[in-house]
Amino acid sequence: MISIALPDDTLTDWDGWATPLQQFSEATGLAVAAYDIQCMRKIGPLVANGTARLLAGSHLWDDDGAGTALERRLVVSVLASDGPLADSLHGMRVCAMPLVQFGQVYGVLVYGWCFSDFSSPLECEKIARLSGVSSQALWNEVRLTPPVSNARMGTYTALLQTLVGTIDRQRETIEELTRVNKTRDLFLATVSHEMRTPLAALSLRVEVLLRTVKDLPAPVESALKAMRVHVRQEAGMVDDLIDAARTLTGQMSVARLPTDLGRVVRDAVSTVEEQAFARDIAVSVLPHDYGDGIVLQADGSRLQQVLWNLLLNAIKFTPRSGAIQVAIAKGSSHIEIEVTDNGQGIAAADLPHVFGAFTLQTEANASGLGLGLYIARRIVELHDGSLTVTSAGRDMGSTFTIRLPL
Repeated sequence: MISIALPDDTLTDWDGWATPLQQFSEATGLAVAAYDIQCMRKIGPLVANGTARLLAGSHLWDDDGAGTALERRLVVSVLASDGPLADSLHGMRVCAMPLVQFGQVYGVLVYGWCFSDFSSPLECEKIARLSGVSSQALWNEVRLTPPVSNARMGTYTALLQTLVGTIDRQRETIEELTRVNKTRDLFLATVSHEMRTPLAALSLRVEVLLRTVKDLPAPVESALKAMRVHVRQEAGMVDDLIDAARTLTGQMSVARLPTDLGRVVRDAVSTVEEQAFARDIAVSVLPHDYGDGIVLQADGSRLQQVLWNLLLNAIKFTPRSGAIQVAIAKGSSHIEIEVTDNGQGIAAADLPHVFGAFTLQTEANASGLGLGLYIARRIVELHDGSLTVTSAGRDMGSTFTIRLPL
């Protein structure tokens, strides 16, 4: 079971209570105040009728006033009992109820300051002496303020309990989401360290063995090369998971700097040359200068990741001796990069789902988690661009188009 600590009172959003409590006061005519668990008034008193307004200008709710003393006694009693309570001051009824989050009381609402029936000048005189107002002025206001019967106060209490419950449940949800977000961030950091680090170490040792140990038996060399491929695949999947999580939570960002497109395209093509050669697939780039001289405000490493992903996908789903072309076209305000293959193509029904998360091809040599295109599109969108796909159908190849602003 997960234990959730209630936020420190200094972090409690008391200001967030002001508007709903003011609305409750205006709708019911009751005076309302909110206290923390140290018996300090955080909100109010909020007043909405003539009697309460007159008292608000008196000494009743001063720090040493009789009204404040009564409210604090109620707060202490509610904190001790965890339940609603009521008291009165010369006929004026005052009620209180706890504020609860995650099963813990973090504050108390005090409301009322009304008569349950028509009062008398004598009661008004007693209250006037305590508050320092004119007894005649108070009596004049009391006569014009309708009393709140027991039944009506019960209705108002039920209404306030519903309001309080709704707000506290919303705050619990926010607290829970905050906890989940912190857990997610910790998970990403842990995955990044605990999975990437050993994979990198394993990859390095495999490379050292292949490069330094002479006359390895053929089965051992073959096993090491297969291990190198698998380690790279695992590392790629870990990176995809981390990038996908950052994309889903809005944490992925790009550092946009002046970037030479030609360098990005060359680096991306060189990354997949080995896989293309192994499958006898020809990769060509038009124009032949790879777009040298075209400068974008972009994150070069992220754009290379996008192109690498598109090229690797094209290699995976293009038959042996196939062809892939990268075509670069510069317009007045945008640059377009098309990656076209003559591979297995995409059915019309599948086109809308190509860029979805965890979308896997079920034919040919599909592998991975199905996150590459999802991440690629998000990277392009972070550059204020677009990534689209077209295909004439099965076995008709496909074209992925990156459109970026210059």
